[in-house]
Amino acid sequence: MSKILQKSFDTESLSREEAMEILNLPDEHLPVLLDAVYAVRKKYKGNTVGIQILTNARSGNCSQNCAYCAQSRDSEAEINRYRLVPYDKLLHNGHVARDKNLSRHCIGLSGIRFGDNEINEFANYVKNLKKEADTHICCSIGFLTPQQAKTLKDAGVNRINHNLNTSRNFYGNICTTHTYDERISNITMLQNMGFEICCGGIIGLGESKADVVDMLFEIKKINPQSVPVNFLIPLKGTALADADTSHLSPEYCLKILSLARLLVPESDIRCAAGREVYLKGKEKLMFYAVDSIFASGYLTADGQSIEDTIKLVTDAGFQVKLER
Repeated sequence: MSKILQKSFDTESLSREEAMEILNLPDEHLPVLLDAVYAVRKKYKGNTVGIQILTNARSGNCSQNCAYCAQSRDSEAEINRYRLVPYDKLLHNGHVARDKNLSRHCIGLSGIRFGDNEINEFANYVKNLKKEADTHICCSIGFLTPQQAKTLKDAGVNRINHNLNTSRNFYGNICTTHTYDERISNITMLQNMGFEICCGGIIGLGESKADVVDMLFEIKKINPQSVPVNFLIPLKGTALADADTSHLSPEYCLKILSLARLLVPESDIRCAAGREVYLKGKEKLMFYAVDSIFASGYLTADGQSIEDTIKLVTDAGFQVKLER
């Protein structure tokens, strides 16, 4: 553990063998791991936690077949479906982010590709939102053309989320309507245009520990500003509604979050969807590794309230970070 700690302090990459050792660490040694990881987390992120709020701005009717997603073309989940949320809803959440001193307003739009008119309409929303709420904005918005990306950048979007979701080898088991390389290419294009990148994955899709390690090493190569780690919430009506997530013990989840911190120590490590389910009772321990969480729910699943999330952070002895 001392050797692993020193590597992360020096931003020297762990080997895959060392990464696997962390995921296979006996649960009784978890406190030693968390103490080591906290030293790295404190060096790069201090004692603060950024809280994000997420707005589902375009819901359902997606052409892709991602097995985990309630918005996919194959999903029979009972969700709200709309083309673009009214601007007042975005503005309300923007004001919440500002007034509650949250660090970022994240906006998700279902779909893989958009017409220029749709992007222009959304960009106008963003321009007004930046004027009236003045918060940092991250968008999850599929594959963009360079011109569309520029339009959003000019409007005030400074970070874009595009998750890898799992390893390259396992990707075909969860999606066949686009490729892993298309995701990598989209991220590369956005980075070359000067966007900050938010890139993470989902744990519990049926992947192996080796797949988790491979995904995190791919993310390390991308070197995003933010790494959201989601733990699958099986949703009725999706292809993974009956997925076995019994292996997602609090200890295993904490080991994954710890490995993410050690592999990309300077990035924001965000414990995203599923923390309320799989870390219940041990959520405070996640702050040994993570410095970012969501409040008030996810795209199609509920989550902890903003007030309770802020209390969770402060009760754990950490401070809520304000980026503005």
